[in-house]
Amino acid sequence: MRLLLVEDDAILGDGLKAGLTLEGYAVDWLTDGAQADEALKLNNYDLIVLDLNLPRMDGMSVLKNLRKRKDSTPVLVLTARDGVSERVAGLDNGADDFVCKPFDLTEVCARLRALARRNEGHGLPVLEHKGVRIDPAAHQVFYNDAAVELSQKEYEILNYLMTHIGHVTSRARLEEALYAWGSEVESNAVEVHIHHLRKKLDANLIRTIRGVGYIVDEN
Repeated sequence: MRLLLVEDDAILGDGLKAGLTLEGYAVDWLTDGAQADEALKLNNYDLIVLDLNLPRMDGMSVLKNLRKRKDSTPVLVLTARDGVSERVAGLDNGADDFVCKPFDLTEVCARLRALARRNEGHGLPVLEHKGVRIDPAAHQVFYNDAAVELSQKEYEILNYLMTHIGHVTSRARLEEALYAWGSEVESNAVEVHIHHLRKKLDANLIRTIRGVGYIVDEN
């Protein structure tokens, strides 16, 4: 999943980016609100982690602009303020959840997983289809009830396609979801990961639509 982190504190931002990257997110980190506002106009993200106290444009304004553009990307707000009035204002302006500083990374990750599930319309955390079962909370994959070991990128591709069953996803969209800015992406990286998935799981689970992309069929 591709995630935008907007945090101007260098130490906190660096720690969050490192921790979220280890959790498997492709993280783009920006340090001011104006940059974030422009990035959100030009790029698609699966999740946003947004601080409120930002230079050039405050986080609440970034949030308002995002929702004015009818962009429903889930937003987790980081704030040092714990007043009820600010939480109410944030929710009224389109925030999906809050975490107050100081916070634990495990809580941030759990809240992000919950937002991702809600955004995809999955109330239950476990995804099952054609003998494949994904448990996002445990970060585990099973095929015919046997555990399957996947690389981080293989897991992310499978999870993305399983949450978009019946919809074709282009290679470019998968690359966008899997790799952050500045990451070097080999031209056949997605094809290689999907080849490995086919060897480890049902070879017919992921179908190639030549010249268009990849799909996990509904039936």
